[in-house]
Amino acid sequence: MDKLLLSVVVVSGLCAVSSAAGRYYHVVHELKTMTEAQRHCRENYKDLATIRDLEDLETLKTLKRPIHSRAWIGLYHYLDNWRWSLPNTSYYKPGETEFRRWDSGQPNNYLNKEHCTIMQNTKGLWHDAMCEHTLFPVCFDVRGPNRFVLISTKMTWTEAQSSCREHHTDLALVRNMEENQIVQSLNPIEVWIGLFRDPWKWSDGSDSSFRKWNPPEPRKPGGSSETCVAADFSADGRWETLDCKVKSAFICYSDVVPVSKRVVKVRLEKRSSSLDLNDPVVMEDLLKQLKQRLKDQGLNDDIKLSWKKQSDGKVFHKEEKKTQKKRRDEL
Repeated sequence: MDKLLLSVVVVSGLCAVSSAAGRYYHVVHELKTMTEAQRHCRENYKDLATIRDLEDLETLKTLKRPIHSRAWIGLYHYLDNWRWSLPNTSYYKPGETEFRRWDSGQPNNYLNKEHCTIMQNTKGLWHDAMCEHTLFPVCFDVRGPNRFVLISTKMTWTEAQSSCREHHTDLALVRNMEENQIVQSLNPIEVWIGLFRDPWKWSDGSDSSFRKWNPPEPRKPGGSSETCVAADFSADGRWETLDCKVKSAFICYSDVVPVSKRVVKVRLEKRSSSLDLNDPVVMEDLLKQLKQRLKDQGLNDDIKLSWKKQSDGKVFHKEEKKTQKKRRDEL
């Protein structure tokens, strides 16, 4: 008789794939509302999935068990979601992305159409405004002698963003009171700065601006219902809006693959005395047979098996006769 240790690593109840950036996505096939799905992801992984680019979206299509219907991702409608045009987090110290200088009663989103930000020269206070207005923009430039550059041509906010990105770095980001005063000193009357209202927000707080809507999405939220976003993998993974109370499968993400490990002691009886159980070829063949038996019992392909070596570097040891005799006496 020979004794061995078998280390069984089991991953069950989910499909997991990794992106090039080291993030792992997990599809959970239980049907839950958006809130329930978010809670499950935060308790067991990191959060609901943030899809950062086309590579992330393509990664989800490589699952061993493909998604054939929709699944919640972490995007949801959030009207009071203001962020800066310059998304690179290296330009912001902790808390600087939240700096605001709104005037009294602002932002008021008049007629639900004011999604961009102007600074007025009187007190350096901010107002939300329709992005289609034409105003002078202030650009932010990390290369030039001046960080903030006033442009003498009036533009819409979108035109200003494109111009600043082409000739400088981006529309002005105002991270603190000192920078607010600098921009105010350039201000002839009122100017565009880089803060804008993005009505879609990621569950984990990410600033990712990547979107992959399935036309005619996104639809405007109706009534008082909350609006969340699901990826429809029957439509090439494109996104659609749904009432957050709808129950659906969902996608979580984590920075590491969660696994469950179990060490199991088993005994083997050799049919041939010449068989070397510590031979790598023999051990590999045994693993294949054991994995097949586990599959026959209904366990899935995500199971990984490996031998656990003992202190002397071997896996198998012949059981001592006195141990065998003790077992017979116990019987």
